[in-house]
Amino acid sequence: MRELTGPKVLAIAVASFGLIIAVNFYMAFQAISTFPGLEVDNSYVASQSFDTDRKAQQALGWTVTPRYDAETRQMHLSFVDAVGAPVTLGDLSVLIGRSTEAADDIRPVFRQAKGDYLAPVDLAMGKWTIHVTAHSAQGVLFQQRLGIWVKG
Repeated sequence: MRELTGPKVLAIAVASFGLIIAVNFYMAFQAISTFPGLEVDNSYVASQSFDTDRKAQQALGWTVTPRYDAETRQMHLSFVDAVGAPVTLGDLSVLIGRSTEAADDIRPVFRQAKGDYLAPVDLAMGKWTIHVTAHSAQGVLFQQRLGIWVKG
């Protein structure tokens, strides 16, 4: 058996801590490179109208229900008002993506059909986040983030 000397202990310690630091740098790089970005450019400016916008949106009384049909590869968004009647939107913008990275983000174009809004979308299995931005016919902004699971 060989003798354990000071230089060998130092080499073991430096190699161990070097490995730990290298793994930490790698994980930090991975976290930063897959971060999808900020929700708003300036949170202070966005906060100035938040309560007013929220009250106007709540006054609409809308409920959005997402449904994904894996067979037809169609995303269905059902907008109904407080009494359950279908809603006609002024405009609609939707971002579908993963919550942890922006690589899979898509912006499908929806069309109105039978009270729902439909778009052809090919989603892989897993959890998806749907960011809905719409305006009422009167111009009131409606924003909502929804989650949906696509099963394989």
